[in-house]
Amino acid sequence: MADQALQGRVVLITGAGRGIGRALALGFAQAGAQVACAARTTDQVQAVAAEITAAGGRALALTCDVTDMSQVEAMCAQTVTAWGGLDIVVLNAGIDEREKSAIGDSDPTLWAQVIQTNLIGSYHCARAAVPHLQARGGGKMIVVGSGMGHRGTARSSAYCCSKAGLWMLTRVLAQEVWNDGISVNELVPGPVDTDMTRQVRPQEDMPSNWSSEWFKRPADVVPLALFLATQPPIGPTAQSFSLMRRDS
Repeated sequence: MADQALQGRVVLITGAGRGIGRALALGFAQAGAQVACAARTTDQVQAVAAEITAAGGRALALTCDVTDMSQVEAMCAQTVTAWGGLDIVVLNAGIDEREKSAIGDSDPTLWAQVIQTNLIGSYHCARAAVPHLQARGGGKMIVVGSGMGHRGTARSSAYCCSKAGLWMLTRVLAQEVWNDGISVNELVPGPVDTDMTRQVRPQEDMPSNWSSEWFKRPADVVPLALFLATQPPIGPTAQSFSLMRRDS
């Protein structure tokens, strides 16, 4: 890739083993970044890192369950040890409800698992990463949100609530680290064709507001992520940037 806009930058991406996270890892590496690819599934994340290195990039494969704070802290520490610092963090790890039920019929255990991964897991990552960004004198945090966290969708209460909480976490964190030169923004991909989408949302169960949406490939999310990663130090923060056609 001719444009090496992220040359010398160290990027950490969670949920990098497949889907949007994999596409972001490949795209950031093509832009010159050293990419720490993190995910729960070891073979998937190793395959992504191998794909990057085979193309001449630099990548590190890290196995991490974001619901475990000790694993998250180790993930950040391993990244910094390998490459001397951390400049950009992409909070992408997430799951959706596999059983689409109204709140009154929902499984409390499954509901809590979605909140634990999407919201609390992102909190773990943000908490662990901020000191490393501060040590670097600033940086970027990109939070992969969802239009469902802004509008809501019936029979998806856990996912919607987790993403709504994540949008608030984005805004609060942005206020707290502004003076450290760290920007924190939400990226709303809108509908994307991924394994997770196909597993939990068969075509007949798509949210009604998706009918006129651009149904994207994971690679289509990369340009907006690169835009956010390359903004100036005093650029936008506490903002939501959306690829949805309708209001998110």
